[in-house]
Amino acid sequence: MDRIRQALDRAREERARAKDVASTGFNDQQSSTLQPSTTTAAGKGAAALRGSPASLIYTQTRVFTPSAELLEDNRILNPASSEPAASAFRMLRTQVLQRMDGKGWRSLAVFSPTARDGKTTTAINLAASLASDHLHSVLLVDFDFKHPAVAARLGLSPEFGADDVLTGRARIEDCLYHPAGFERFVILPARNTLANSSEVLAGPRCRELVSELRSRYPERIVLFDLPPVLNADDALAFAPQVECGLVVVAESRTRRTDLVRTIELLHKTQIVGTVLNQAIDVPSGY
Repeated sequence: MDRIRQALDRAREERARAKDVASTGFNDQQSSTLQPSTTTAAGKGAAALRGSPASLIYTQTRVFTPSAELLEDNRILNPASSEPAASAFRMLRTQVLQRMDGKGWRSLAVFSPTARDGKTTTAINLAASLASDHLHSVLLVDFDFKHPAVAARLGLSPEFGADDVLTGRARIEDCLYHPAGFERFVILPARNTLANSSEVLAGPRCRELVSELRSRYPERIVLFDLPPVLNADDALAFAPQVECGLVVVAESRTRRTDLVRTIELLHKTQIVGTVLNQAIDVPSGY
């Protein structure tokens, strides 16, 4: 009888532990490279979220742990860092939030005139900084199908991505990833280039996807990383689907004529501001 009672007690303890894991959406192995959370999603479409933005629990989004060394090499910042660059992104975050909140906007495209202006790095750091504001969650979508780079910058090798969703090979919930250590921040990466990317971005499937991403959670801000405006027509084809945009330029690299031309081409898009990246003179101290 004692052995039977002990076996029953162990079974109850194991069931209780399993219930605890399911209720939190995390398991003990989620600090490894990539682990899906254990709880099934409530609802369809994007991965389900429970709780307030300050304490989100991911129920289908896959969790991965970026390498600290890789983040440093790729200039991906800790939003809470005291570094001047992190402080600059917090200032950018506050200005962007004020302008978006004033209009009730929740979708933002990150543009640049040409390549190597720092668009993707800025998009990631801004998304992480926006997510550190406890009133919002953030989804960063890689729609740069000419040169997808968001996943690589974070050390992620996704099984599925935005290109798979748009071509019907995967569901949204199969393609969302949360980088551990970045609260309230989820990415929808791109895996591959698309030969007909501008047509895809302007097509009905993309419009449906963007509408779903924007409407599913009212407190969520959706950022889109796009190819440079002057290098392809992708950004212009997609621009009508977002409420506003941010233009990234690089000091000593971006030509004035390229910036002027970019603003002219985006004249139908509400531009909330311009980011001067790779600045040479950085103010120090208070």
